[in-house]
Amino acid sequence: MRFKQEDIKIRGHAIECRINAEDPFKFTPCPGKITAYHPPGGMGVRVDSFVYDQYSVVPNYDSLIGKLIVHADTREEAIKRMARALDEYLIEGIKTTIFFHKRIMAHKDFIEGDIDTSFLERIVLE
Repeated sequence: MRFKQEDIKIRGHAIECRINAEDPFKFTPCPGKITAYHPPGGMGVRVDSFVYDQYSVVPNYDSLIGKLIVHADTREEAIKRMARALDEYLIEGIKTTIFFHKRIMAHKDFIEGDIDTSFLERIVLE
């Protein structure tokens, strides 16, 4: 390679949300047929997924539908970009964790970076 590790500069902030076919309150699997599917897009937004409209989510495999990833110059911009992408993500016919991720992006503690390993337990109980 023509470059060294010290030549690599960290630039910007990224957030990834794993979108699962799960009840966003009980986190139990939610298999079934996806009756409408439209992933978000735009600058700094990426969706890694294999599902499509009319896809059947089966109960005997991992409930992961896809990974929604955003990148922006600042953490604040990345959070806003993710919130917008989650609002645009359309999956109908089954329950997904999209709503749960929206709650995280809007949560005061997450926005301020005041989180620890108990954050998810706290947000589930709210």
